[in-house]
Amino acid sequence: MRCAVVGDPVAHSLSPVLHRAGYAVLGLADLTYDAVRVAEDGLAGFVAGLDQTWRGLSLTMPHKRRALELGGTVTERARLTGAANTLVLERGTVVLADNTDLPGAVAAVRERYDGPVGAATVLGGGATAASTGLAMCELGARRVRLLARTPERAAEAAAVIASHPSRPEVEVATLATGPVDGDVLVSTIPATAQDADLVQRCADAPVVFEVVYDPWPTPIAAAARDRVLVSGLDLLVHQAVLQFELFTGAPAPLAAMRAAGQAELAVRSAG
Repeated sequence: MRCAVVGDPVAHSLSPVLHRAGYAVLGLADLTYDAVRVAEDGLAGFVAGLDQTWRGLSLTMPHKRRALELGGTVTERARLTGAANTLVLERGTVVLADNTDLPGAVAAVRERYDGPVGAATVLGGGATAASTGLAMCELGARRVRLLARTPERAAEAAAVIASHPSRPEVEVATLATGPVDGDVLVSTIPATAQDADLVQRCADAPVVFEVVYDPWPTPIAAAARDRVLVSGLDLLVHQAVLQFELFTGAPAPLAAMRAAGQAELAVRSAG
């Protein structure tokens, strides 16, 4: 049986390392997991060409939104986020489109922090900002502020977050000047966009959720070492655990998958 992460680019993905580690622990020798580069307009054709040996696909950018169009049952959380990062197949046919980023983000935060979340600031305005913003709502946030380099491009993410059943207040401001407040700061922007001024504006956030895991630490993460810090690897592992269980039907070995991810990141950092 075959699984893979699909994206463009995709060579950097840690997903093969995590899933293969899980297969090794459980002795699932008949399962493989690879990284496959598929261009932005090629997802439908790629999926249509899969044979009966395929069991699951993890989707990274730029495919998460288009994956909803590929058939099968769409979970409520995938509909809510407007994106699917997981496709489950039977006999080469898509039977389920799901989003494990949302519950994965909730689990990642709760693993490190058990306090209240009444408000949050999210840096960025793309699909990851939308899913993590929704995760903040799942944790109790009644207000979410998005700070985006181009606020107009954050309109879709803002609409997605505002559609949460709790009907949160959603604000959009510019990344360059917007205020950072709330119980949790979520950063979904590249490390190269984290200048000294932004890092300083984030200095008072009691909980920092940095979704980038490579390079590590980012400037925002490095400045948060004395506070609660949720890492991109935390998010990646928790969403991968949910995917693993959807693909295999077996409980995922979270600790082993995390250890494999940490070891790989250490190797990349040393190189």
